[in-house]
Amino acid sequence: MASLDESQPKISSLLLVFALAMALGLLGGCRHARDTELSDPDTLYRTAKAAMRAGDFSKAITNYETLEARFPFSPASRQGRLDLMFAYYKSHQPESAIDAADQFIRENPTHPRVDYAHFLKGMVYFERAPRGFGSWFDADPAQRPPAEARRSFASFQTVVQQYPQSQYAHDARKRMIYLRNRLADYEVAVARYYVRRGAWVAALARAKFAVETYDGAPAVHEALKLMITSYRELDMAELAVQTEKVFRENFPTDSQELEVDKPWWRFW
Repeated sequence: MASLDESQPKISSLLLVFALAMALGLLGGCRHARDTELSDPDTLYRTAKAAMRAGDFSKAITNYETLEARFPFSPASRQGRLDLMFAYYKSHQPESAIDAADQFIRENPTHPRVDYAHFLKGMVYFERAPRGFGSWFDADPAQRPPAEARRSFASFQTVVQQYPQSQYAHDARKRMIYLRNRLADYEVAVARYYVRRGAWVAALARAKFAVETYDGAPAVHEALKLMITSYRELDMAELAVQTEKVFRENFPTDSQELEVDKPWWRFW
C-alpha cells in the first residue's frame, strides 16, 4: 500500500506535464495559423471582406488596417483601402472615412475606382449636413454657413464632371440637384435677412450669388426680386430694369409681382 501511495504524485505530475504540453501545442498551432494568415495579404483581405459582409465593421477595420500596415504596396492593400473607407463610413467614423478617401485620391489619382472615393466623400458630407436644413434659418442665418453641404456638392460635382461614365454619376447628379436647391434657399434666406436690416449691398451680393451659382433652383425666383429691390434702393435704376427684364423672361406669368404699389418685401 505504501508503494502505491508513493507513486500517486508521480502519476499526477505526469498528467500535469502532458496537459501543459497539449495546451502549449494548441497555442502554438493557433499562433502558427494566425501568423500564416497575417503573412498572406490576400488571405488577410478575404478575412476582412468576410467580416464586412457579415456586418462586423469593427473586425473588418482591424483587418484592413493590419493589411495596410503590413503590406502597404500589395494589390490587396490598395483594394483594401477602398473597402476601409466604406467600413469607416458604415461604422459612423466620418473623419476617418474622409481621411481615408483623401489619402486614396492623393496616392491613386488615376486608379479606375477613384470615382468611388470622391462619391464616398460626398456621401459622408451629405449625411453630416443638417437634415432638412432647418438649422440654417435661425435668427441669424449669415452665421450658419452650410459648409458640409457645399463640400458634399463639390465632391458629387467632381464625380459628375470628371467621371461622367461612373456608376455613381447618376446618384451624384440627383444629390447635387437636391443640394443645389437647398443651398440656393440658404443664400436667399441670408439675402432676405439683410433686406430686413436695410443692408442692401450685402443683400444684393447674396441674391446675385444665388442666381449665378444655382441656376434653375426654385429659389432663383425670389433671388431675382431681391436683386431688383436692392438695385432700386441703391439707386441703380438701369441694373434694376435689366434684372426686371430677366425676371419677366424667366417667369412671365409672375410679372405682375413687380407692379404692386407696396414693395413685396416689406412687412411693416
